[in-house]
Amino acid sequence: MALRDIDRRQLRDRLDAELAKAIEAIQHAQQSAATVELDQSSVGRISRIDALQQQALAQGLLERLLTRQRKLNAALDRFDSGIYGLCCACEANIEPERLNADPTVVFCQGCAVDRQQ
Repeated sequence: MALRDIDRRQLRDRLDAELAKAIEAIQHAQQSAATVELDQSSVGRISRIDALQQQALAQGLLERLLTRQRKLNAALDRFDSGIYGLCCACEANIEPERLNADPTVVFCQGCAVDRQQ
């Protein structure tokens, strides 16, 4: 079942909105993941460890956000190329339910199951 034009427009709008949110979140995460500068004389060891843990968490979040941004950009590229919604493996239509759940998916249900095995 192919995507209707109205569904395609909604998915395009959703991709654009999610990309804008991802970019904003990336900017915030970059600030949180910055190098930790602590004055050794005024900050205790536990505070330094906590600051380093928070930095590591922020770096992990930043990596996930950058991956999400790449997936969103790739989906928008597929959209502009006219191949959005087609499975990258078998070129069949990706189920609308899958695209609604995650508009960046690139495989239909059957190919996704095959790739997991």
